[in-house]
Amino acid sequence: MKSVVYFDDLQVGQRFTSGSHPIDEAEIIRFAREFDPQLFHLDPEAARHSVFGGLVASGWHTAAITMRLLVEGELQLAGGMIGLGGEAQWPNPTRPGDILQVYSEVTEVKLSRSRPDRGIVTLRSETRNQRADILQILTAKLLVPRQVRT
Repeated sequence: MKSVVYFDDLQVGQRFTSGSHPIDEAEIIRFAREFDPQLFHLDPEAARHSVFGGLVASGWHTAAITMRLLVEGELQLAGGMIGLGGEAQWPNPTRPGDILQVYSEVTEVKLSRSRPDRGIVTLRSETRNQRADILQILTAKLLVPRQVRT
């Protein structure tokens, strides 16, 4: 079992890696039907004539997989992954056959001024495929509790 990490356990430069998730055409289409029904996510033939030149996953699908990999990965934050905001970029599309993995680094650690029982940690996460292409960059501010010491 992975140990739970509190605010005081984290420092700038720490790195964490997730497990992996393979994605196939059926999963891409299933997600798109429900959440992002654009032709380049739904129809392989139509997608061939799009700017992508083939079927691609929704960026939101990549983000959802990233979240799952983060939650199940090495970094087990006390209280869970509580987001306070952030920025997502998708420099390359996720395609059928890709195997996604997330590489994260702590880039900032700030104690809350108003609530000394918690802090804000900035985590930069790259979701990459099996060729190390960066599919998503997520920079997120996370609320992390301090451990109560007795």
